Amino acid sequence: MTDFGKQISHDASELGVRKGSVLLVHSSLRSLGTPGVTPEDVIEGLLDALGDSGTLIFPALSYLHVGPAHSMTFDVRNTPSNVGAIPEYFRTSFPGVRRSMCPTHSCCAVGADRDAVVGGHHLDNTPAGPNSPFHRVMELDGSILFLGCGTNCNTSMHAVEELSRPDYLFENCYTYKMIREDGSDYLQDCYAHDFRGVYQAYSRLEGLLSGDELRKGSILNAKCDLMRAAPMWEKADAAYREDPHAFVGFTDSGNH
Repeated sequence: MTDFGKQISHDASELGVRKGSVLLVHSSLRSLGTPGVTPEDVIEGLLDALGDSGTLIFPALSYLHVGPAHSMTFDVRNTPSNVGAIPEYFRTSFPGVRRSMCPTHSCCAVGADRDAVVGGHHLDNTPAGPNSPFHRVMELDGSILFLGCGTNCNTSMHAVEELSRPDYLFENCYTYKMIREDGSDYLQDCYAHDFRGVYQAYSRLEGLLSGDELRKGSILNAKCDLMRAAPMWEKADAAYREDPHAFVGFTDSGNH
């Protein structure tokens, strides 16, 4: 491990990343602000902080490549993600990584709970349903790290939204061709998220979390947030049921 990786491990531990825990990471490589640091440095540093019994997850969302306006085929080996350099390196180049089977909202994982996290995603007909990695992170008492990207990009909030299904959430259901790791294929029906006329305001959740539910610090030069998934789900779901628009704003009047 490089010196960058060692410092990332140290900083992540100081922030609150625990040995043996489950960690979902949203990331911005540029935010680290350190010339020469690589996606591999970030991944190895985080894995060192998690230890041998930990599990590391990155989203591998592909909604810019798969869908009615693009291709209706998802190939778990070859469909690229559209969420940045670190997740794409993790998906394509890091040993032992497995990707979940979802046409638009897959995740990649490595570590002790890898298969439990990604193995059941194909059972859902929504992007972030009860068998999704986003749900599994909560069930396994995991945390979500926002590495230099702020908490507004919190994809797990889609999974919480799916519990109460606010009026802006879903579009149509589509049939996709799904290609497994072994090259075999099957058809899967999956609803698409909508969000037309809506902007996500998930950072509002920060005001509901306290103590170790949300910790702030830095990894290298990146400002980071570490959020515990279980209290996030509990408090966000309660807020949605009181106000279905608690964490969104509207760009027009069509979805009120």
